[in-house]
Amino acid sequence: MITVGVEEEYLLVDPTTGVPSPMVEEVRRTAGLGPFAERGEVQDELLQAQIEVATPVCWSLDEVGGHLLRLRHAVAAAAEANGCRIAATGAAPVRGVLRVPVTPTPRYLKMEGEARQLVDEQLICGMHVHVEVPDPQMGVAVLNRIRGWLPTLLAMSANSPLWDGRDTGFASWRTIVFGRWPVSGPPPHFDGIADYERRLDALVASGAIADRGQVYWQARLSDRYPTVEVRCLDVQLRADDAVMFAGVVRGLVATAIAEEKSQAPLTVVAPELVQAGTWHAARYGLNGTLMDPLGVPHSSGDVLSALLRHITPALKEAGDLREVSALVHRLLRGGTPADRQRRALADAGLPELIGLVTGAAMTE
Repeated sequence: MITVGVEEEYLLVDPTTGVPSPMVEEVRRTAGLGPFAERGEVQDELLQAQIEVATPVCWSLDEVGGHLLRLRHAVAAAAEANGCRIAATGAAPVRGVLRVPVTPTPRYLKMEGEARQLVDEQLICGMHVHVEVPDPQMGVAVLNRIRGWLPTLLAMSANSPLWDGRDTGFASWRTIVFGRWPVSGPPPHFDGIADYERRLDALVASGAIADRGQVYWQARLSDRYPTVEVRCLDVQLRADDAVMFAGVVRGLVATAIAEEKSQAPLTVVAPELVQAGTWHAARYGLNGTLMDPLGVPHSSGDVLSALLRHITPALKEAGDLREVSALVHRLLRGGTPADRQRRALADAGLPELIGLVTGAAMTE
């Protein structure tokens, strides 16, 4: 069994207005001292209105779900104790008139000095899935084989349609905001681990980024763990949808490992097609067509069905097929979290929307 772990980022917001609240130190201190979260499982982020949780290494999706619910409840309770709430949304629906301070670490302060406007607008939250790989060489092979599926994962996860109180027209505005950093978006194809390392070293040497941690590709090798880290996902309203993505991403990685071991042929998709597919997925979510891993447009339902067929053997081997399939079909029927945000805003305005994004973390 291949291990998996999940990181989730949340916004801290005023419970009435939804405006981001720079309370991360107070909330983290409260959560870390509570009975349901250890100090290392709750971390600060770039801005003081963001907070991150990380599950331990997990063997099963049940473990992932249990840890995510435990951590969501711990952080939500700590936020309420400090007069704010956590919001499980990929972008701040409203931002307020005051800028949110940067978390005062040397690294974050340096980023602020170099890209003030980008940092000020980094009120976005993602979900990262780490999946174990046997070695870095295989990790690079996995990156090559899953990169064509990243737009599909992004479309499925879309949960950030609103910004400054208005509909952006994008299902994942977070993707557009995050894509303005120097090294972001889908990763390129690599000619093995030596090529991967050479290109990362060249990026750092260029001075465009300060360190390898600023390589914000949507999938990369982790520098801290023996994992592939998939980073294209918006944070999810529901914890069980986050579990679904953990299962899907693990299935993709396991399938890629099996294909690489069997020397299955790989079609290298042109980077401009993967980039175009990413923009299209961020724009429309599942409301229309999606580009398949070869860059060919199909209906969203057809592409998700192809994804499930592609990873079915891996899901069966892990015992995840029934759970993941049911959650994917629910997503197709009910729409993305971005669709739920838009419906809430249309039905009852901003109060309903704030209730949705702050209540889902506690109840779903």
